[in-house]
Amino acid sequence: MTIHPNSKALTLFVFLSFYAFAKAQTAQVTISQDAKIPQLLELKNELSNDNELGDHYKIQIYSGNSAQAGTMLKRFRNKVGTWKSDIEYETPNYKVWVGSFRNRLEADRALIQIKKEFPNALIFKPDPKR
Repeated sequence: MTIHPNSKALTLFVFLSFYAFAKAQTAQVTISQDAKIPQLLELKNELSNDNELGDHYKIQIYSGNSAQAGTMLKRFRNKVGTWKSDIEYETPNYKVWVGSFRNRLEADRALIQIKKEFPNALIFKPDPKR
């Protein structure tokens, strides 16, 4: 079977025509959005940065009486102090909680540093209502 020389040229011409046509096409996309969407996104970012959305982890460095909790909080702030720290009351104990980590990996990294000063520190997930 032989292929006519003009059929090769015709095939090449058709291919190049489709290629040029496909390359010459342009598209334009118009996006319409409510004016409040940027405000909502900004609010979500603020809440996410403050870890007020979704699950998060904390590190507990102390659980016991009020006076000792205050001492441990001061010690943490003087020695480590990198993360936000608070005293929380859960009957019958006062607890010193550190940080608000978005995922377990962040909490694990912080725990390594905190355990140098507070070897009994532990990671936990607080009740979402808190």
